[in-house]
Amino acid sequence: MKYFLKSFIILLVIVIMGAVILPALDLTAHKQAAQINSWKVWKVNSLKPDITEQELENSGEWIQADALNPYPPGSTDPNKTNSLWIRLSLPADPSNTAVILRQLYGERVKIIYDNKVLYSGNHLSGRDTNNLLLPVKPEDGAGLQTLYIGVASNGDRLGLNENVLIGGFDSLLVIFVKKDLSDFILGSSFVFIAVIMLLCALFLTEGNFKSWLSLAIVILCIGVIIITYSPFLYNFYSRYEAFYYNLFDAALFIFVPVFIFYVEQIFDKEKYVILIRVCRIFQTIFSVICFGLLLLDHLTASSIGDLYDQVTGTLLGYVMIAQLLILVIYAVINALKGNREGLIFTIGFAIFAVTGITELILYYASGEDYRLVLWKWGTLCFVISLIIILGRRFARNHEQVVEYSRKLEMFNNELQRSEKMEIISVLAASVAHEVRNPLQVTRGFIQLLLEKEQQTQERVYLDLALEELDRASGIITDFLTFAKPEGSKIKKLNVSEEFRHIEGILKPMVHLVGGKIEVSIPESIHVMGSSSKFKQACVNMIKNSIESFRSVEGEIKVWAYELQDQVFIHIRDNGEGMTEEELGRLGEPYFSNKTKGTGLGLMVTFRIIEAMQGSIHFTSEKGKGTEAVLRFPSGKN
Repeated sequence: MKYFLKSFIILLVIVIMGAVILPALDLTAHKQAAQINSWKVWKVNSLKPDITEQELENSGEWIQADALNPYPPGSTDPNKTNSLWIRLSLPADPSNTAVILRQLYGERVKIIYDNKVLYSGNHLSGRDTNNLLLPVKPEDGAGLQTLYIGVASNGDRLGLNENVLIGGFDSLLVIFVKKDLSDFILGSSFVFIAVIMLLCALFLTEGNFKSWLSLAIVILCIGVIIITYSPFLYNFYSRYEAFYYNLFDAALFIFVPVFIFYVEQIFDKEKYVILIRVCRIFQTIFSVICFGLLLLDHLTASSIGDLYDQVTGTLLGYVMIAQLLILVIYAVINALKGNREGLIFTIGFAIFAVTGITELILYYASGEDYRLVLWKWGTLCFVISLIIILGRRFARNHEQVVEYSRKLEMFNNELQRSEKMEIISVLAASVAHEVRNPLQVTRGFIQLLLEKEQQTQERVYLDLALEELDRASGIITDFLTFAKPEGSKIKKLNVSEEFRHIEGILKPMVHLVGGKIEVSIPESIHVMGSSSKFKQACVNMIKNSIESFRSVEGEIKVWAYELQDQVFIHIRDNGEGMTEEELGRLGEPYFSNKTKGTGLGLMVTFRIIEAMQGSIHFTSEKGKGTEAVLRFPSGKN
């Protein structure tokens, strides 16, 4: 999955590079084309279908205008104008063979040039934005020519709101195509990513499915909105413009509630998430109402266009501004709390929200004449942040799975160890006594035979048999100790005093192998337990250290201290040490590094320490020695 997310990031970087380069190429092309920055306008009641250039020239009340002042003083109030003629004078240059008209507002457009209708269009979908590339080379080769543009609309926007480009047809064609191509590429990339994510959602678990699916739908809606908002489709595939127009609205209705749902999934365990849930429920109901109005407008004979525009345009825009502000504030609060996902979300969402809110404000402040541009780049940054957040969630889930697997393995090993201990305990309790009795009888008869034998070969065999019987008896004793380690009286033990006895017992054995033992334990340290069992456990530990000596320079250090109501006893030697595999098997029955060892002594030690509510931890390195840390509750209270 991490490789899939990396592929997403690489793809988005490619999209960014392409989307940044293409507009740069457009700017270069603009500098090579001439511009017409002024024209004249004439308000009329309606566009006559058979009007001629002569009538327009002689009867028109023309007033000077430009892109900054499309309705200069003295002209008709634009809010009351529903039809308008624009007279555009073209410079006398034989190389000028085409013009580009952008932001020409009008639901119905008629263009007359050289006594012919050069273009005629009627947007049945209600769209009022026109971007046109028109040939303007006169047939008679005349120099100065005039272009008459008639526009009519049922809405408020009307007229020409951008300078006109004029030049060679081939160069203007490049400009015209590239101008909106970057939007189409960017939107298509989002749609492609969303489709791949939807396919991958089929293989996800239920825990990740909701957030992954909601993000895929968010990215899909963003891609559709960018594509259908761009003039590219309307310029080259205008016959489907009603479908594009409705698809834009549908994608917007779906995007807002699903996006809020995704935010809710990200911060599902945070405080005040109920506020996000309320926003999501409200927006879902509002989107359902918008869908209902859309269907009603298409399925009924009566037109509800004005109501539809008010609800899905103006009112929806205000609702989006309010909800974006709420989400920004919520994300900032989580970021200030140290939530990394909240910080990433805040950075990406802040860029998206700031650009979106700014452009929405400019859009409504300009009387809906402003063309939204910056929001696409804010959206791109935001989508990247959403993918990063989702990737972090998947990475965290993977880490949790690994941690759960490690704990499961540990619990499984502990369970197996407990089962082995239980089996051995039952075996020891049921068999040990029965085996010990015949051994004692056999030992007695061998002792009688030894009294009769002199220094013969048979005596050597009898001594060896007696030694092995004693070893078997010791193993049985260990079994019985393992089965019932808690049978002795519990009392408060002075650790220093206990180790003085232990040191006295083991010093001869240490000196015999040429080593030494150092004990440093304060008199104030106490634990609760059985004195005999505690000594037995510690003696087993130190005997193992003595038997691990490789030379006459063997050394054992024992020290203890008390920390936070816990007593820690360290036993360290410089013996031959153990590997990680050997450390992992310590305490298993019949596992021992000694030639004749059974592993039961260390099993008994583990059981005694557990009975005293303690724990033991080993660290070792092959060739350098081993350190055991015994931990018990403090007995001072």
